[in-house]
Amino acid sequence: MVENENKNVEPEQTPLDKNIKLMSPTQMVIRRFFKSKLSIVGLIMIVSLFLFCFAGPYIYTEWIDDGKVILDESGKVEYAFSETTYTVNGVEYTLRQTTEKELKDNFLSAPDSEHIIGTDEEGYDVLSSLMLGGRISLLVSFLAVFVITILGIIFGGISGYFGGVIDTVIMRVCDVLICLPGIPILLIVSTLLDASELNANYRIYILMAFLAMISWPGTARLVRGQILSLREQEFMVAAEAMGYSTFRKIFKHLMPNVMPQLIVQMSLSLGSMILYEATLSYLNLGVKGDVDAWGSMINIISTNQDVLQNHLYVWVPAGICIVIAVLGFNFVGDGLRDALDPKARR
Repeated sequence: MVENENKNVEPEQTPLDKNIKLMSPTQMVIRRFFKSKLSIVGLIMIVSLFLFCFAGPYIYTEWIDDGKVILDESGKVEYAFSETTYTVNGVEYTLRQTTEKELKDNFLSAPDSEHIIGTDEEGYDVLSSLMLGGRISLLVSFLAVFVITILGIIFGGISGYFGGVIDTVIMRVCDVLICLPGIPILLIVSTLLDASELNANYRIYILMAFLAMISWPGTARLVRGQILSLREQEFMVAAEAMGYSTFRKIFKHLMPNVMPQLIVQMSLSLGSMILYEATLSYLNLGVKGDVDAWGSMINIISTNQDVLQNHLYVWVPAGICIVIAVLGFNFVGDGLRDALDPKARR
């Protein structure tokens, strides 16, 4: 009987096998995300908005400074200055005289070299207000979504893991909060804030924090549903056998498996929060004080028909920014949903 001498010889790798690289789950998610054209478009829209709002004012202020106009941090006050150069004992000195610019002659002026988009009904530069107002809109929305997610993780995690009476109490609280009408309650809270002596620049943060306090039940229900399906899995049985603490089992083993769904939920909620902030500001219930937000920049068309019909440059740019922000976050959210759940892709 002849034995096969080659039975222990490993098959040779083909060039194709040598080029195969194993990808981690994170790398596969990133690859699937960037294969979607809408995801890339949404990401570009969001990054562009952030650069426009947070880096734009520094560039624009420097550009205006060269044009002999200075804007303060609020974008609400302009200063004009003149320079005089003289020489004393062979040393050259430059005297800069700064005076507050008369804004009364700048009301609703058309776009020009000094004001690229033009000025609003108070004579202030629209482009600078658009940049600085975007900071408020984006920052407030991110803070609100962050608070909603944290509360949803805490209450949803406790409810799903412990169950029983705790689960019943938390879910009934969620049912009550879901039934509350958001906008009417915010109207009441805004009226109370008007009656107080609170700084007007902080009122929008309080309103959005209150909105977050009544908006977390949706995230809590999502977390609860995921934990109910995960807590009976083999890895949780092993964690129980190892004697791990409840805190570790919830936040070390269960929460990481819920995070993909939470990331998608957060990205989609950001668009909704921007619309909420814009609605409050449009109703003159949100941002007040020295700095405008995108919603408050559109508010003028509700009381001034002349601006609505003849001065589109005052309110249309803010509307375009709101649309870009909402679409961008929705595109990114859809892309993350498909990337994190490949079975949902056709």
